[in-house]
Amino acid sequence: MTQTIRNAPSTAHGITPKGLKGGQLGLLAVVVLGISTIAPAYTLTSALGPTVNEAGLQLPVIFLIGFIPMILVSLAYRELNADSPDSGTTFTWVTKAFGPWVGWMGGWGLLAANIIVLSNLAGVAVDFFYLFLSQLTGSPELADLAANKPLNVLTCFVFVALAVWVSYRGLHTTKLVQYGLVGFQLLVLGLFVAMAFANWSTSETAIPFSWDWFDVTRIETFGQIAAGISLSIFVYWGWDVCLTVNEETANGKKTAGLAGTLTAIIVLGIYLLVSIATMMFAGVGDTGNGLNNTENHENIFTALASPIMGPFAILMSLAVLSSSAASLQSTFMSPSRSLLAMAHYGALPEPFSRMSRRFSTPGYATVAAGILSAGFYAVMHVISENVLNDTILALGLMICFYYGLTAIACAWYFRNSVFSSVRNFVLRLLCPVLGGVGLFVVFLQTAMDSWAPEFGSGSEVFGIGLVFVLGIGILAMGAVFMTIMARVSPGFFRGETIRRDTPALVVPE
Repeated sequence: MTQTIRNAPSTAHGITPKGLKGGQLGLLAVVVLGISTIAPAYTLTSALGPTVNEAGLQLPVIFLIGFIPMILVSLAYRELNADSPDSGTTFTWVTKAFGPWVGWMGGWGLLAANIIVLSNLAGVAVDFFYLFLSQLTGSPELADLAANKPLNVLTCFVFVALAVWVSYRGLHTTKLVQYGLVGFQLLVLGLFVAMAFANWSTSETAIPFSWDWFDVTRIETFGQIAAGISLSIFVYWGWDVCLTVNEETANGKKTAGLAGTLTAIIVLGIYLLVSIATMMFAGVGDTGNGLNNTENHENIFTALASPIMGPFAILMSLAVLSSSAASLQSTFMSPSRSLLAMAHYGALPEPFSRMSRRFSTPGYATVAAGILSAGFYAVMHVISENVLNDTILALGLMICFYYGLTAIACAWYFRNSVFSSVRNFVLRLLCPVLGGVGLFVVFLQTAMDSWAPEFGSGSEVFGIGLVFVLGIGILAMGAVFMTIMARVSPGFFRGETIRRDTPALVVPE
């Protein structure tokens, strides 16, 4: 049974509660939720190949460069959350800074990124589910079942349905599931790194460690840097779920922002260790175990788990499966609460604001997000022969758009206080502007490059690269839906539900 929360009492700056149950999560639980959403095992197996293809031996420095805008943007998120904690995050904050039209597009960018990644997560879960069954039973033919498109899509629907069911039941169930799954994947990644370092010299494609891998000047073109960073941004994306659950976190104003920053730092350390160990063992060649071997690009760990881990390779398959399944479930936190917030403030149809009476979760929005992600996956699986690579690249565009917009919104929203102290200047102006501008530069460069049909997997629509069609086309579709909503529900677009305002000259705790 669901209920609709409407006309709740107003809080700071026009933000109103939506019926979510507060105080359910502490700092550790939110960090675990953030790591789960990023899903280190899943993101690395999907993104290591494409990133090496763009950056070559400079893979570690690309991860570092990609981390810079992430940490800068996370600081902007902390400032905005401390001022106005709201589950709508980007949608709410950009609306308060730039007004309803820009805010609606920011919310749409966040929703699009989540729907894209949910479909991608489901695809990886399907691949590794059948690979795990193959390794468990000793029947190689079972791994080939993932190539059966009807069966693949049907299995994807089952994974999405299970994730929706757990998410619908609320954060208590989610927290219990995530502690086990995140702990397991981190242990297996640690074992993988240790064995790669121990056995790297036995590999035919091995290369010794070099500090030159951290030299950005060795990358030949800015286009390579932009593409590499865009892919790198994908592997960090997801820490903002820590802010999405701010209304359900104990001391959400402080805890949610701190958890987001800690999550990004922890994940950086994991990625550097795994990437260095993997490069030393496999090298960056285009044959055998080499990371530039196109046959290895979609799932790097599928190719390297057996050479590195031997009989323990099955653990890596299970780790990636659990990683993608855990992230599939935890990622539903973000679009469901964004849909809830947008509907709560009148920017989307009223049904999306309906809450589950039993679990105090956005039940209608959670189910809707599941249906959208499953449908997107089914369509993409038919259109593209390399669905994982294309959706990763398109996701990079979405992330740059809404992260960059949120960072710039922070600087503008706090514009009257940025010169009141050194702290405000750094955290409210300098960091957000540098992070936001950097992400928009990458967005524009990637958008121009992706126009070419050969960008990504080589799939095209009427001669235009599929990555461009997905990234820019989905944003354009959002503008159309926004225009329709402005006619159907004009109150939000007249500024009646969220005020465009400027905060007082105060420093949040």
